[in-house]
Amino acid sequence: MTDAVDPAAEAAPHPIETDYEIGDQNITPFGLDIHNPVFLISGLSIVVFVFLTLAFQDQASEFFNWLRPFLTSTFDWFFLSAANVFVVLSIVLMISPLGKIRLGGAEATPDYSYMGWFAMLFAAGMGIGLMFFGVSEPMSHYASSLGGTAVEGGARTDWAPLGGAQGDLEAARNLGMAATIFHWALHPWAIYAVVALSLAFFTFNRGLPLTLRSAFYPLLGERIWGWPGHVIDIVAVFATLFGLATSLGFGTEQALAGLNYLFGWGTGNVAKVILIGLITALALVSVMRGLDGGVKVLSEINIALAGLLLLFVLIAGPTGTIFSTIIQGGTAYVVDLVPLSNPFGREDTNFTQGWTSFYWAWWISWSPFVGMFIARVSRGRTVREFMFCVIVIPTLVCVVWMGVFGGTAISQVMADAAAPVKDAALELKLFEMLKPLPFSGITSFLGIVLVLVFFVTSSDSGSLVIDTITAGGKTDAPVSQRVFWCTFEGVVAATLLLVGGAGALGALQAMSVSTGLPFAIVLLAMCVSLVMGLMESRREGQM
Repeated sequence: MTDAVDPAAEAAPHPIETDYEIGDQNITPFGLDIHNPVFLISGLSIVVFVFLTLAFQDQASEFFNWLRPFLTSTFDWFFLSAANVFVVLSIVLMISPLGKIRLGGAEATPDYSYMGWFAMLFAAGMGIGLMFFGVSEPMSHYASSLGGTAVEGGARTDWAPLGGAQGDLEAARNLGMAATIFHWALHPWAIYAVVALSLAFFTFNRGLPLTLRSAFYPLLGERIWGWPGHVIDIVAVFATLFGLATSLGFGTEQALAGLNYLFGWGTGNVAKVILIGLITALALVSVMRGLDGGVKVLSEINIALAGLLLLFVLIAGPTGTIFSTIIQGGTAYVVDLVPLSNPFGREDTNFTQGWTSFYWAWWISWSPFVGMFIARVSRGRTVREFMFCVIVIPTLVCVVWMGVFGGTAISQVMADAAAPVKDAALELKLFEMLKPLPFSGITSFLGIVLVLVFFVTSSDSGSLVIDTITAGGKTDAPVSQRVFWCTFEGVVAATLLLVGGAGALGALQAMSVSTGLPFAIVLLAMCVSLVMGLMESRREGQM
């Protein structure tokens, strides 16, 4: 683990004096350095969850199939409203005088170059999701905008975002791209940015441990060292673990589908377990190499490979149409951002409940993981620079990515209504889109490699983050703890895939939504605490 991102490596300008240190309760059985309440409660709970889910598979499957639609239909207004709050706060912080505050103090300098920083935050933030949904989601929204049926999570639903395009192919493409970009641009990155900035500020500027409870010091004071802080960290562990399991499930389904597509490999339960086991083993190797030797290197390799695939599709595909899709789809997103974000009075309930509510819950459940990871590598940036780079630049990249991959697929269907990509399964749409292009075997294999390496970086960085939370904010906990969490991420993903059966992805999504709901409340309170901390810092002249 690099010392550069260890908050203990340099004293904070104004550290908060406390009578309690999280490390005082650490115990060391079997060479572990465990923050007792958080590690034991969260670890045992996950073990019990896996055991009960496997022991009562039929009941668990039925429960998962009920849970997700219940939560997304009941609390859709809450998820949409909360996400809007995060976007507004992010914009305010970016343009307000608070944006001048530097993470780590006025003299702090960045620990990583822009390229290394972007690679790590982007690979951790959305890698597998962009590979899985880059073709499938634009296609689904395009079909629905024409008045057809959209396929989402294995279920067919009739809806049309923003009222549909009434048979106009180009208008349907633009609406489909706007709806897709909406789910991958400002809102999710604002969720990540709020968590990441909170953790970075209270760690590097206030000398508190790098863990979720630290972000609540202005609201809770010394109580963050007691059970209120323990509960916050435990909820963060659950949210992170199930959010990661959802992404790993998507990655497994797509990688297996691709391998079967190219080489005739099976896609049954045994194949799923074997693949998750192999990727978890690779993630373990990366975990043991640490942040700089593992995650950073893999992230940079993956960003380079993703850039090559993007460039290839842009050149080999319908280049003019792709640029038109990017520009017109991005414009439609900006124009329709307010109606898409409206949490009340929407007629297209299947869009808000079947897609948006799930996405916001998924991003929220990912936010402790992505936020803490981004915080660890963002020391030395100003609040304004941080917000701009974490929100605006990834948003632009997502617009381009969806425009290239989704635009290519849509153009194939517009040219030929019977194009194979139209009716392909979600996990196969990427490979069907690549098939008509040159060197499709090579590019499809590259797509599989990207999914697998994103799989590794997500599992690796996720285990580092969960380990940091359960070790009370320490960034140098024993490797054995990271191995434990990395292993259980794979076990949980495999368990939910096996028990879910035909609705395996639905089971993963259900657990992601169920943990995202309570954590959304935590994040709203975090927003208040963050503003309080930044304003106090400005009053003290810490810019």
